[in-house]
Amino acid sequence: MAQTKTGPTAQDPAEAARIEEEVTYLAKRHRISPAIVREIIRRIGSAERSAVEREIRKGMARR
Repeated sequence: MAQTKTGPTAQDPAEAARIEEEVTYLAKRHRISPAIVREIIRRIGSAERSAVEREIRKGMARR
């Protein structure tokens, strides 16, 4: 069975800018790389701040 990957959904520039601001804020607040925050958002499928912070705390607890 062949699997196809769909590209990222089209976002308006204002939404993309808001997400990048959230990424920057969370990266500075938790002292982690913005790339890690983006990976968490991609993995959980949500850019909701509370969900991302919950995943960051889980990861910090593992260290």
